[in-house]
Amino acid sequence: MKEAYVQKQAIIDEIKDKFERAESAVVIDYMGITVEQADAMRKKLREAEVDYTVYKNTLVKRAIAGTEYEKLGEVLEGPSAFAFSYSDATAPARVLNDSIKEFKKMEFKGGFVEGDYYDKDGIVQVASIPSRDVLISKFMGSIQSPIANFARVVKQIAEKDGEGAEA
Repeated sequence: MKEAYVQKQAIIDEIKDKFERAESAVVIDYMGITVEQADAMRKKLREAEVDYTVYKNTLVKRAIAGTEYEKLGEVLEGPSAFAFSYSDATAPARVLNDSIKEFKKMEFKGGFVEGDYYDKDGIVQVASIPSRDVLISKFMGSIQSPIANFARVVKQIAEKDGEGAEA
């Protein structure tokens, strides 16, 4: 009896730790996918550095009781899987959304992104946000273009002035 309590407490502590360290945590109903589909999804999640685990809802509810994540307890019914990201806040939602579209099964329940709670529709919106790296490269491209155009104009002016000096 005491050993079972110690094991459950260890899992609760693990869950608390994951929530405290995570940039985001997304909960899905994972029912209906095959073992092959689950393996493929887990591989994509690992590549995106997302921690994907199935926990008992009662243990998660105990772990988040009294914390900023307590609202998530409202969606913890039926089978629940949890995807945590510690670096890219949109990665769990984005990768899981791709899997939901591909397999036409599973659905979001809710989640937290950078401390804010989102219901399942909100998580779908988060899933549409590109990764941090993509956003940075788009930003760099957008500021690089005007600089390149300016450099071409200056070069053309310099060449034109150079031609006038020779004459």
